[in-house]
Amino acid sequence: DGQVRFDMRFYTIALVFIVFDVEIAFLFPWAKVFKTFQSEGNGGIALFEGLVFIIILFIGLIYVGAKGDLEWVKSFKPHPTEEKE
Repeated sequence: DGQVRFDMRFYTIALVFIVFDVEIAFLFPWAKVFKTFQSEGNGGIALFEGLVFIIILFIGLIYVGAKGDLEWVKSFKPHPTEEKE
């Protein structure tokens, strides 16, 4: 058989990493544009938008952590309706 079965945790961790990596990459152009906004007197608005973006990312990270998707070793409990052997 040419297929290898991977645990879903590999995919979950990789997906979370890619999402946060791409989102952080959006902050680099924002930082570059922030200087021009600041020189034009609109630095407060740009700073507020950047902070809202970071807060949304942080809330997402807290949510993923609270669900337990970032835990590498999980203890799986059998469903109460399953029969014990």
